[in-house]
Amino acid sequence: MADKSSSNAYWKANIRLIQVCLVIWALVSFGFGIILRPMLMGINVGGADLGFWFAQQGSILVFLVLIFFYAWRMNQLDREHGVEE
Repeated sequence: MADKSSSNAYWKANIRLIQVCLVIWALVSFGFGIILRPMLMGINVGGADLGFWFAQQGSILVFLVLIFFYAWRMNQLDREHGVEE
């Protein structure tokens, strides 16, 4: 990263990616698992209602997917801005 504008663009993209990941995580964890659970009770997944599944299993799986997505996307951003390892 040679100049200030490139550095600002890198951090702006980084913060935006973090915000998107946090919104997805919050929606799945709190939204589907807690707030929207009454609306998801009629849908069964593996013998349990979908709201319970999101609260117990789905949010963990989505969190793991977000970790790998974040690492993959940050590697791309690093290459684009010339700060790769």
